[in-house]
Amino acid sequence: MKLLEYSSKEVLKKYGIPVKRGKLVRSVDEALEAYKDLGAHVAVKAQVPVGGRGKAGGIKLAKSESELKEVVSSILGMEIKGIKVKKVLLEEAAEIEKEFYVGVVLDRNTRSNIIMVSAEGGVEIEEVAREKPEAILRTSVDPGLGLPDFKARELAFSLGVLPDLAKKMAVFIKKLYELYINVDAQLAEINPLIVDKNGELWALDAKIIVDDNALFRHPDIEKLRDMDYENRD
Repeated sequence: MKLLEYSSKEVLKKYGIPVKRGKLVRSVDEALEAYKDLGAHVAVKAQVPVGGRGKAGGIKLAKSESELKEVVSSILGMEIKGIKVKKVLLEEAAEIEKEFYVGVVLDRNTRSNIIMVSAEGGVEIEEVAREKPEAILRTSVDPGLGLPDFKARELAFSLGVLPDLAKKMAVFIKKLYELYINVDAQLAEINPLIVDKNGELWALDAKIIVDDNALFRHPDIEKLRDMDYENRD
């Protein structure tokens, strides 16, 4: 089961992974009401089960009520890769200093979990893999042994960040791996993982795919199933 961004972030919060405050809305009126609580500068993000939202115009910023009306009206009802946008996530806008990628995926061939990190965050990881494969760093983790602290630190330092930030990133990577294991995920990725101007880490976008055969163990995640796109992969 593929979770949309807003649902993925509900799971992230349970594992102590920081996300910006947000509200899911389905109309301009709902957006205006949510705007009162979220502050003057917000991101409006189409919620659809496909990538490429930014390039398609499905992610925009708004700094006033008039801008918000215009942006929400333009995104709701648009189609992204043939899928109609029925709802958007309003979220506090972030002051981005640097973007990274962190993901965990199942390698069925080796029966191990692969953690991937990259300093090329904010773009489709498939695009990075195709055009700049050396920018993606990978390490395998034996499911029986788990992710050692030293390996999480190595991954963090490999991104070329200063020690204080690397320590925070190592903790972040450990939490994402814990989530991945505990929810029986096949994929858990943060793209981008951002550093803001205060040196804090935020999961600005997220994707989680949970093994359908394991959903009986996770009724809380089953409740996050998005019926608008139930019949799509």
